[in-house]
Amino acid sequence: MARSPSLRDDELSDRLAEVFRSAGYGGASLGALSEAAGLRRASLYHRFPDGKVQMAEAVLERVERLFVHALRPMGEEPDVRTGITRSALLIGELYGGGLLSCVMDSMTLGGVPEPVRRRAAEIAEVWISTMADAATREGRAPASARAAAEDAFALMEGGLVHGRLFGDSGPFRRALTRLPDLLLDRRTD
Repeated sequence: MARSPSLRDDELSDRLAEVFRSAGYGGASLGALSEAAGLRRASLYHRFPDGKVQMAEAVLERVERLFVHALRPMGEEPDVRTGITRSALLIGELYGGGLLSCVMDSMTLGGVPEPVRRRAAEIAEVWISTMADAATREGRAPASARAAAEDAFALMEGGLVHGRLFGDSGPFRRALTRLPDLLLDRRTD
């Protein structure tokens, strides 16, 4: 039996993501997930027979698709600096300019099953690797490029935590603005 087309998969994943973003995996109750989805629990279980784990996996699949799109300019643009700048703008949009929590972070705050934590780590690795690859394409040594990418990731994620705590997106936005220099400055090689 085909499922009702009333709620697209991406829209459903986005609604579920908001619950995981605000409550984490452990705090995301089935009632809250059902309410956010606008579906009865039975309908939610019909779409996700494996329950909350499958819902979290669907959210992370959506996050990965959004990140692949946002990182594409960084990996494909012939002018690496321009590509990094374009990707930074798209990453900023994904996080509401720095005022939205990172769902990969908040979802993994405790009580999360290992496969879900591992999947979130894989998505973060795509982000870090793409940044490191861009820095390497521009001539940075691989070890230095990796370290710069990890530092840039930590600055952006830290900026998101700051935004969540203080309602101030400044550190996140500054990290995005500085991203080309953070990745491409070879003075530390």
